[in-house]
Amino acid sequence: MKQKFKKSWIIRLAICVGLIAVLIPLGFLTNLFSGAGFFNGVQFNLTIFLQLIIMIAGVLALETLLVFLLGLPEPKNHRVRSVLSILASMLKYIAAIVILCWGLSIIGVNVSTIVASVGIVALILGFSAESLIADMVTGAFMIFENQYNVGDIVEVAGFRGTVTSIGLRTTCITDPGGNVKIVNNSDMKNILNRSDKPSRSICEIAVPYSTDFEKLEKEIPGLLQEIFEQRSDVFKAAPTYLGINELADSGVVMKFVAEVDEKNIFSGARTLNHDLLLGFKKLGVECPFPQVDVHNIPVK
Repeated sequence: MKQKFKKSWIIRLAICVGLIAVLIPLGFLTNLFSGAGFFNGVQFNLTIFLQLIIMIAGVLALETLLVFLLGLPEPKNHRVRSVLSILASMLKYIAAIVILCWGLSIIGVNVSTIVASVGIVALILGFSAESLIADMVTGAFMIFENQYNVGDIVEVAGFRGTVTSIGLRTTCITDPGGNVKIVNNSDMKNILNRSDKPSRSICEIAVPYSTDFEKLEKEIPGLLQEIFEQRSDVFKAAPTYLGINELADSGVVMKFVAEVDEKNIFSGARTLNHDLLLGFKKLGVECPFPQVDVHNIPVK
């Protein structure tokens, strides 16, 4: 994924630089940079068109280069990754504003007049783009308050996944299946951040009533330590035996718990189930299964 990101931005940067390299010589040949008559009024001709293309390509090249540089580091700190993500998002908006204002100046529009009337424009936009402003303000507060960061595992409205990017308007969350959910920042409510504290994988395993529990419980600590040594990439510490959890119909249910990273919460449970099943078999304890006893009553 990282390699695809770098490749796409390198291609985009190369296209922008190529446009500049081709159009600047053409601009000199057409007296593009003479500066005569550009600001005497609004005008549009081939010379101004070429200047606009060069300006846009230059701004996009600079924005692409900066975003590419921001994407090069791979910090382990989630906070730093979040800041880099939102900076990359801001650069896109800044580039759009620069292109707009600079382009208007090139065709002879008095930008200072537009800036002077920005109060009225802002008022109009405030009513027409209320959700947009809410998304941007909410996103800024979330970053400042450190509610979640890029790389955190969160749950929003029943969707659980990893935060892959945070922008000024939206947040992208990717689940283990690769599905990406794009959520407006103003809709990021009642967030359950699963990365704040270590998570626990739980395993419940049944054994027959005929089991010698005193002997088994003495052997369990050694078995759990062995499992931890073999699965230290999954478990943060040796699994813990909590005791007998239920006296079920077919057997006695024993409960175990293991501390894991949130990303391993499901794989940890599967691993613990697997290793305990094999470990109990080595100890001579078979896990029971539902059985039906049929009693034949002689008919007199």
